[in-house]
Amino acid sequence: MNRFLTDNKDNWQRLEDLLSMLSTGSLRSVSRLEVRELGELHRRAAADLAIARAETRDPKLITYLNNLVIRSHGKIYRAESQGVGLIWRFLRDEFPATFRKNWRYMAVSFGVFAGFALFGFIATWADTDFTHFVMLSGITEQITSNHEWWKRLNDANQVGATSILSNNILVTFRVFAMGAIFGIGAFYDLAFEGARLGSVFAACYKLNPPFGNALATFVVGHGVIELSTIFSCGGAGMMIGYAMINPGDLTRGQALKKKGIEAARIVIGCACFLVVAGIIEGFLSPSDLPAAVKIATGLGTGVAMYAYLGLAGNSPAAITDEPSR
Repeated sequence: MNRFLTDNKDNWQRLEDLLSMLSTGSLRSVSRLEVRELGELHRRAAADLAIARAETRDPKLITYLNNLVIRSHGKIYRAESQGVGLIWRFLRDEFPATFRKNWRYMAVSFGVFAGFALFGFIATWADTDFTHFVMLSGITEQITSNHEWWKRLNDANQVGATSILSNNILVTFRVFAMGAIFGIGAFYDLAFEGARLGSVFAACYKLNPPFGNALATFVVGHGVIELSTIFSCGGAGMMIGYAMINPGDLTRGQALKKKGIEAARIVIGCACFLVVAGIIEGFLSPSDLPAAVKIATGLGTGVAMYAYLGLAGNSPAAITDEPSR
């Protein structure tokens, strides 16, 4: 009995100390090393409790260990159930702070898309056969016949919104994944999609200007958020690709881990934005509401999104991977 107490009392005291540190806070108030230590000491205390119950008849020791295990169990598993708090902290701090920290990648991504959109517009204005080069075969016939293909959502908005949302998330994830190929894959995907967008608008305005206005009115409501998420996910992929090329002072594995965590935050945050864009594109964009409403929606959601990304998450802990102390 005395040897059992001598061998384990230091561990019990250390567990008491950690629980005292956590008495006024959550697991985020201690370091990761201390969190791991808490879990290990909790498991040891649970094993010691089983031994005490089986081999001793000391009710005070059993009661003490039982209370210690209950307290440590509560701290550990209460933290695991704080899902809403984790989501709120991610949206409030981590996502916008990580976005700002890596804004240059997003700017490069935007530049690639916008540059090739301009190229696609000019090339199609010069020769509408360019639409075939960007896999838009048959688009000129639809334009000249006033076939507004986006109007197909009017009769089944709920189904359309779900389909659009799924497609948009797949596109952004693809752009992100392609970026991991040393950044080259994202460059290609962004360039191709930009050229397609520029090409279809050039064909519309050259062959049937009112049709071009109708398409622009459809796109403007959801386009700011939707295109911004594509740029952002492309930039997130480039972050990983560049970390492989130039890890800086870190090892390549360390650089990939660091940028991988940051890129994942950006992609997850963009998926949340896409929910909003999908709802707008499925319900408002194909509707018969005035163009002014759709333009106001596009401008309003764009301003709100970039204000959030630029202003939220300004606490120093928001841009680190370590828990705040």
